[in-house]
Amino acid sequence: MTVADSITGADNGRGAGSRPTAIRIRDLWKKYGVIDAVWGINLEIGDGEIFGLIGPDGAGKTTTFQILAGVMQATSGTAEVFGVPASEARSHTGYLTQAFSLYPDLTVSENIRYIGDLRRVPPDEITKRGRRYLRMFDMDRFEHRLAGRLSGGMKQKLALACALVPEPRVLLLDEPTTGVDPVSRREFWDTLAHLAADGLTIVLATPYLDEAERCNRVALMHQGEIRQTGTPAELRASLHAKRMEIHVSNLALAERTLSATAGADKEIIDVQRFGDRLDLLVYKPEEAKLVADQALSAEGLVIDDVRIDEPTLENTFVATLRNLGQRVHDEVFPGHHDHSALRGKIAIGATNLTKEFGSFTAVKNVTTQVRYGEIYGLLGANGAGKTTTIKMLCGLLPPTRGDMQLAGERGSLRSPEIRQQIGYMSQKFSLYDDLSIAENLEFFAGVYGVPERERVEKMRWVASFSGLEGREVQLVGSLPQGWKQRVAFGAAILHEPSILFLDEPTSGVDPLARRSFWTMINRLADAGTAILVTTHYLEEAEQCNRLGFMVAGELVTEGSPTAIKSAQGGHLLEFIVDRPQRAMDLLKSDSERWRVSLFGERLHIITEDDAATAEQKYRRELEANGVRVISAREGRFSLEDVFISTVEKARQEGKVAVEE
Repeated sequence: MTVADSITGADNGRGAGSRPTAIRIRDLWKKYGVIDAVWGINLEIGDGEIFGLIGPDGAGKTTTFQILAGVMQATSGTAEVFGVPASEARSHTGYLTQAFSLYPDLTVSENIRYIGDLRRVPPDEITKRGRRYLRMFDMDRFEHRLAGRLSGGMKQKLALACALVPEPRVLLLDEPTTGVDPVSRREFWDTLAHLAADGLTIVLATPYLDEAERCNRVALMHQGEIRQTGTPAELRASLHAKRMEIHVSNLALAERTLSATAGADKEIIDVQRFGDRLDLLVYKPEEAKLVADQALSAEGLVIDDVRIDEPTLENTFVATLRNLGQRVHDEVFPGHHDHSALRGKIAIGATNLTKEFGSFTAVKNVTTQVRYGEIYGLLGANGAGKTTTIKMLCGLLPPTRGDMQLAGERGSLRSPEIRQQIGYMSQKFSLYDDLSIAENLEFFAGVYGVPERERVEKMRWVASFSGLEGREVQLVGSLPQGWKQRVAFGAAILHEPSILFLDEPTSGVDPLARRSFWTMINRLADAGTAILVTTHYLEEAEQCNRLGFMVAGELVTEGSPTAIKSAQGGHLLEFIVDRPQRAMDLLKSDSERWRVSLFGERLHIITEDDAATAEQKYRRELEANGVRVISAREGRFSLEDVFISTVEKARQEGKVAVEE
């Protein structure tokens, strides 16, 4: 029997639930010298399952992927794909690495042709399959565009199309949506759900735990070991806790006060700060509220509003890692310059800001203000005009029309005095890959004019914040994306700017490290720094005090996270059904496609109708088409739901972002 025959015909036991086993890992070890990257893991993944491998940077996820892809040999143990050693099953395994692995100087169709030829797909099949996947991903109109000129979301769709042309039975995706905007991310996941329903086994790693909610099962990996495995619901339930949202006037003081009372064995397990609320992880909400009331009243604070909800998968992830000894790096930054006297004054201002490139208008009449001490989130899909707006606001790009204000100045914003008050962490370039960590920090300290007497302690803080103590001589180019982002953030604040621009600062950063970022960002804002941040991760956007949504160059919505969600019309219904893919396809065919999305076994539907009436209507429709409804309830809009709804409604009004 050939490898292909073995893979095609094997039914080697059962994986998840009643699924045949697609991947079986037994006692898998991988050593690099004295370092155990993967430490005796055992795992079974079912045929047609979407399985998530989650864990902090350095957990061993990429090493596990490389062994499953057959490009790396294990030190010991076995990894089998449909009963065949992974190294012998490479022709039946697709693998998307973290890095953009395609050729920027080839067109979309040329990249597909190259990969198809490399994987020995017959030429006529390459053409047929390539066109099918490009149509599936709504990219057929871009087949002659150079890959290097695609947006982040389109690059990932192209990489996925290339991986699918050989028609693998197993697809490995290592952080496939890092840097991809929310609209493209949802489309990407809808595609994965279709592929899995057609029998493709998908294993992916992601730092975004709202994405992990879309997996059938997930495994939490830490220091080379599998620590927990189960459905997202099972992992959330394992906490035996609730999430309590509270609104209080002084968030900084409330966070410090409640954090001092929190702990794994206390009524309040964990405290997390968001832009206009605190989230408390608690065992018993009523008792925890009494504890919170007493602690806050001693500081003269009163809880304005309380809401109880289920914990998120990110709550589970962080709590588990803390129990395993991982910590949030929250060392106090060695600051020497106080900006608190500026609080409340306008730091960044724009009035009717417009930028035209020839006949194309990239930014249209944007008017907004960001004050010192405020965190403002600028959100938008690829091509919405965010980066162009930021470049104008920080003086890197002159506007075609409109007025700007920066650090108290109008008109020319490029003076050395203004430059010294600004920190900028770019989306695409922040560090020199061929310099060491220490050399990069020395360079930026010199550029920003950091006094010699402050440099040593600040560089030491960056190494500690990044979790890279003792590794300062390591080349930045050799760092994983998450660690590189931490060093870049440290370099951007060495000179203690009063205004800070952060363009996707936590792209590719794991949830625990993201906590460290936002702890530091909040401290900077509390000390008076004005912060403008962009992010594609909308759960993270909840950390901002105010948000602005951009669509096709226009600022269409502004407000606090809670206010924006509260203003959302309609209702969100959550159905759990026995045939989720069938249900999604059915409902998408009868309504606007963006209103229906699949999260593992849970179906989310956005409706403008009365909730009870809509629930009965969808229940009847599903059951009439052979889909059994297990449960149905009204859910709460996430910020991602609101964002996608806003973008789609703007598109209906003729506002269309140009793909970059």
